[in-house]
Amino acid sequence: MDQGSERIIRDEDIKNFLQTLSQFEDYKVRKIYKYFREDLAFIVESMDTCSLLSKLEPRKAVNAKSYLQMKKDLGTSIFSETLVRNILHQGRNIVMAFWESIFSVETACSDPNLITVLDEITQAGDNLIEQIILDKRGPRVSIVLKDIQELHKTHLWKKSQYLVENKPPGSTLELQSFIISERYVNIVVVSSNQRKILPKNELITTGIKHEKYMYKKRTAMERIVPNKLFRWCHQIGCVPRTVMVRGVPGVGKTTLMQKFVYDWVNGKLYQRFAFIFFFKFRELNQLDKVSLEKLILQEYPHLQNHLEKILRNPEELLFIFDGLDETVHQMDFWSKNLLSNVKQVDSLGAIVVSLVKQSLLRGCYVLMTSRPTKLASIGTGVFQRVSEIMGFFPKEREIYFEVFFKNKEISDKMFQYVKENDTLYTFCYIPSYCWIICTVLSKNLQPTSSDQLSLLPKTVTQLFAIFVANILFNHSLHKSDAQKILQSIGWMAEYGVMNHSIIFDERDLGSFNVDVSSHLLSSFMMETDQPPNVTFSFLHLTIQEFFAALVHYMDHNQEKLQKSLKEAQIYDDNRGEIFLRFLCGLSDISTGSILKRYLGELSTETSKIVIEWLQKTIHDTWKENEYKDDNGKLMGAFVYLFETRNEALVLQSLGSGKSFDFSYVPLTPLDCSVFPFILKSCIETEKLNLESCGIQNEGLRRFSGVLHTIRDLCLRDNSLKDEDVHLICSALNQPKCKIQELCLSSNNLTHDCCPQLASAITKNRSLKKLDLSYNNMSGPKFSDLMGALSSPTCRIEELILIRCSLTDSSCSQLASTIIKSPSLKTLDLSDNRLEGSQFRDLMSALSSPTCRIEELTLSCNGRVIDKSSIQLASTISKNQSLRKLNLCGSKLVGLLFIELMGYLSSPFCRIEELILRDASLTDRACAQLAMAIHDNQSLRKLDLSYNDLIGPHFGSLMEALSSPSCGIKELLLENTRLTDEYVPSLVLLKKNKNLIYLDLNRNYIKDIASSQIREQMMMSPNLKELRMDFKNILALKS
Repeated sequence: MDQGSERIIRDEDIKNFLQTLSQFEDYKVRKIYKYFREDLAFIVESMDTCSLLSKLEPRKAVNAKSYLQMKKDLGTSIFSETLVRNILHQGRNIVMAFWESIFSVETACSDPNLITVLDEITQAGDNLIEQIILDKRGPRVSIVLKDIQELHKTHLWKKSQYLVENKPPGSTLELQSFIISERYVNIVVVSSNQRKILPKNELITTGIKHEKYMYKKRTAMERIVPNKLFRWCHQIGCVPRTVMVRGVPGVGKTTLMQKFVYDWVNGKLYQRFAFIFFFKFRELNQLDKVSLEKLILQEYPHLQNHLEKILRNPEELLFIFDGLDETVHQMDFWSKNLLSNVKQVDSLGAIVVSLVKQSLLRGCYVLMTSRPTKLASIGTGVFQRVSEIMGFFPKEREIYFEVFFKNKEISDKMFQYVKENDTLYTFCYIPSYCWIICTVLSKNLQPTSSDQLSLLPKTVTQLFAIFVANILFNHSLHKSDAQKILQSIGWMAEYGVMNHSIIFDERDLGSFNVDVSSHLLSSFMMETDQPPNVTFSFLHLTIQEFFAALVHYMDHNQEKLQKSLKEAQIYDDNRGEIFLRFLCGLSDISTGSILKRYLGELSTETSKIVIEWLQKTIHDTWKENEYKDDNGKLMGAFVYLFETRNEALVLQSLGSGKSFDFSYVPLTPLDCSVFPFILKSCIETEKLNLESCGIQNEGLRRFSGVLHTIRDLCLRDNSLKDEDVHLICSALNQPKCKIQELCLSSNNLTHDCCPQLASAITKNRSLKKLDLSYNNMSGPKFSDLMGALSSPTCRIEELILIRCSLTDSSCSQLASTIIKSPSLKTLDLSDNRLEGSQFRDLMSALSSPTCRIEELTLSCNGRVIDKSSIQLASTISKNQSLRKLNLCGSKLVGLLFIELMGYLSSPFCRIEELILRDASLTDRACAQLAMAIHDNQSLRKLDLSYNDLIGPHFGSLMEALSSPSCGIKELLLENTRLTDEYVPSLVLLKKNKNLIYLDLNRNYIKDIASSQIREQMMMSPNLKELRMDFKNILALKS
């Protein structure tokens, strides 16, 4: 378990930290602050700015007003960087004040970034200064080794100074190089606590986590910039020597390692390492048995005469192994057969494992990268730090577009288009996706002809179709030639997807008849190593997955297709997920037409089979009112339908006016972006339940365009805030809004959202039910909502305000609504503290001849409401509309309960349903209940469950209920502590000619007595349902 996951910063931690820091000399305090400056800027960016500045201003460290204006004008990032930089120049006292202020604001927080800084300074002490100096200046080496070190750095500089990319199609397909310092865009790396990989498609899984990081508080993750990979790790309580950096294909693992090496060569990073040895696993696949010494010299022959001396100080060495998922060598990290001699010859796997487990060159550092799927099979427990590349966050995405297009106006235009397309924008977290998207969009900047494509993609399938079409256009191949090469690499791609293969050698290409000499091959695949050890891989895993799907449309084989559909759906690691999306996406005629000019007509038979498969998948995972266990799978089917862009198929598969329940299914903003197309295609939706889906603001924004088409919309418990309500109000303001029931309970709403809701409610003509329960609605703006409900144009009939922190001061506002509302019939005020001087206003309103309330709930969650009972009882006697009264959970005890029962027996009482569940009633209440029931002419349902009714007066209650004048049809006595002793009284109920439902669950009646009750109640003339022991016993008579 992650040791730091539950930790919070305590006062004692802060005290120790400040005491440690205060013992350093001035220049050391300054040096430490400067060392952590980047960390501090990131921490400040996530903090409550006003609180921090208010702590600093009295210390004369800042002018709060100026900095707040700076944040407003320049943004949070620049503000944070500027504040941290300026503090550094104000001397020791201000620097110390800054540290104190940060911890003062963040007391009891669990920010892993702040915890790491605190621990590193506290635990390292004086050694920290030595480490800072070592990282800047490096270890001392002899003059001879210094020359060799410079030679080695020059060698690595030549290999790392350029980033190589394919040229966008339409110009030239030659590789082009960029100086890495000019082209590199920072990628986000975070600490990963996940030691076991979940069985989901890695691209989708990382995308989900990426979006969660984007839309949750930044302090929930520990950011790991390159210079922190080998710094203090608070999870293990030391500086790690073995680090794993994982990431999905194309997210930037190799580029990050290249930049790491480049920065070391240029003296910007980790000079503590005298030598770095950088290896790519895919380039080592042809190795047989080898020693560590020969492995190094094979890659770095210039070290031939000095390697023995270099290896004498392993703590000054870093080994980087890139691409564990691309190796063909066996890596058994749990093996006990380890090497200890650098000259010992063994497999590459044995050497790497021995380095990681520190039996070989103990004290050396190892940095490795891998795809998540590889780690699922080998585990990550042997690595002291596991970090995950999250790719680009929004700021980095925008920078990438600027770097790619070079023209700010064009890059802004292209970025805005992608940002408005939720699917494309989300996948932009992957740098290689950014390149593909920019490549496709760059085509639209060129002059077009009738022959040339100029399309903007709407789905991921269309993105890759256009990408492939652009390359085919540039090559100007005959259809038959293009078909031949794409079919061959397509079947190889399909084999790779199904068998988890991403590296192919010349034998693989030969077995699938791939023409290695074709210039088109280099547009989709890259080649590594030199003959005879050449290997190939697709530019990106998703390109491989696209060709795996496309080949089925180019070379239709029903047997192969059926087999692939079946296999792709059942893989535990979901490796076929993207492949299936592409299969569905290519069934769309408009998407297929993108490739028609170059590949001819795509197979309609394939399209037909895929659509039939999709319809069957939907049928199997969703049946109305029966799919609850599969609603997560239904989301997957929605994604497939989205890729098809086939509205008729959606309508045919799902129908119109249906209900969808996704409650408790975590939905990412990307998932939410699928719904507009689905719901729009369905024309209208009866109910959409999104309870506890975690959609928050961003997810709701992506839903907003179709919310108005849903009749019953549940958004309960989605962490929505007041500022998010405008999205819902926009739906309510739609002229054709169909929302009749809206649930916003258990969010983070306050009375501040009431003016927006009020405005929408006044204009809306469809809304009948509004549930705002479990929100803090108490406050002056609550009156705006009540005013809207009083409007003659308001159509709301049911208002649910359970536990909304309302007090007696809200009663006058509620009273006005009750008197004036032309439509309100149901009002639930449960678990609010309405007792007080203004409670009488509410009761007076309920007694008003203009009151239309038919159902009233005043449950008090175990609180005594005796003082209000007389007013409530008086209300019941006067109210001509009230039909249902729910006092569940209220403590109805004492003399005033007798008054309440007295009014219940009044000939003016119209109440038909009385809920006294869990109302602290005892046997004494039975006598008053009996009298009220005997005289009452209106009551049809009585719920006395969860009260302790046993005693001498229980028989009186049963006699009243069995009286010929009793009109009660439903009686609930669940958990009323009844035993066999009370069976004679219970069976009197058989005389009640109106009784159709009796609930005796959760009582202490034994089997024999239960049988007796059943036999006797069979004689009841109209009883249809008897519930005992959680069974429904129907009184069937022949």
